[in-house]
Amino acid sequence: MSKSKRKTDYLYQRPGSQNWYVKLQSPGNRIERSLGTSDRRQAEIIAGPMVTAHKAALLAARPRFETIWQHQYEPRREHVGPDGGRILATDKELFFIGHNGSITRTEPNGGPAHQLVGGPLTLRSLAEAVIKADFGDGSGERPAVAVKNGDDAILETYLRHKNITGAIEREARGVWALYQSLVGKPLKEATRDDGRKLVQHFLDQGNKTGTAQKKITWLCAAVNLAIKEDKLRFNPFSGVVPNLDDSVRRLPLDDADMKAIRAKLKQLDKSDQLLLRVLGTTGMRLSEAFEVDGEATERDCRYVIVGRKTPQSERRVPLPGALLPFVPKSIRGRLFAGTEAAASKRLNRFLREIGIVDPRKVVHSLRHRAQDRLRRADCPEDKRWAILGHEEETVAAGYGEGFSVPQLKKWVDKIGF
Repeated sequence: MSKSKRKTDYLYQRPGSQNWYVKLQSPGNRIERSLGTSDRRQAEIIAGPMVTAHKAALLAARPRFETIWQHQYEPRREHVGPDGGRILATDKELFFIGHNGSITRTEPNGGPAHQLVGGPLTLRSLAEAVIKADFGDGSGERPAVAVKNGDDAILETYLRHKNITGAIEREARGVWALYQSLVGKPLKEATRDDGRKLVQHFLDQGNKTGTAQKKITWLCAAVNLAIKEDKLRFNPFSGVVPNLDDSVRRLPLDDADMKAIRAKLKQLDKSDQLLLRVLGTTGMRLSEAFEVDGEATERDCRYVIVGRKTPQSERRVPLPGALLPFVPKSIRGRLFAGTEAAASKRLNRFLREIGIVDPRKVVHSLRHRAQDRLRRADCPEDKRWAILGHEEETVAAGYGEGFSVPQLKKWVDKIGF
């Protein structure tokens, strides 16, 4: 018959005393205390909480592996990557920043890891810890990922409220990560000088004030929403971009430029050829062309919906006659793959290679050309904006919402290629 394990008795009586004592022993420490009663059952009740706390301390002191979230880069800071590029680190993500300040990609900032805690360490306790780390202890515990703070929640609320996803979401998160790394101050304590620090960073990177304003728009809007919901009282990003009048006035492409484009168009791959035709015949922004992911018809007129970034730019754009021979018979899914930034570089390089070297003439100049072509055709202003979309929110931003697609197609055909 095997010998049973002796049960630990924490209560005892000293010789010559009627009172019961509690004895608690751990490595390097021993506690003996009178419970002030000669009644064994009363002593057990008094000693119960002390014994429970003692057992919990012994268990916590045993060596074990705890599952933690281990960051690859320290959060809330800007780092230099192995290739010399800039990396913005948050608790959850890494934002890799290109030379022009745009986000090139995102990755998780680290992952689950095991950390050995407790002691003293023995071969048996180490083996038990390894088994629990590999197979678990049945508790179903998950790695503890860093919890977002209240300021992070303000951005998350705004992104959900406006249903912002994709590239815009990544840009907003990247700007927020940059603010945290540059300022590191709670929004409720931030001042306009802190907002100006973020703007100055963008200007130091070679961005124009218009670009800096666009980048901080997401934070400004998120704080405005928080103010409406009585979570904040002041917006440190409002009115902080200096008025430097540093924007480059873009020139429209003229007839000679378009002749050169048509003559050399086959130097581009088929996707970029189509992209240039879409931009040239509709006056869309480059970003809007990348939004096209389907089509619809109205009275046999095919059209696409673009301009989803802002309410004043969302609109239906008829497919012009000059474009129809080159688009698929039915647009289903994204019309263009890749990214807007990469396409901009390719197309602007193409313009320079075919002799359009004036720095004021870029791909966006096709939009200015479309505006001029519609104006010269005596297209009414409200219909021009219905085709091109408004650059900023004005009272006139609501004009043209009632125009039918066939009405607009009559005018968009005037742009040509």
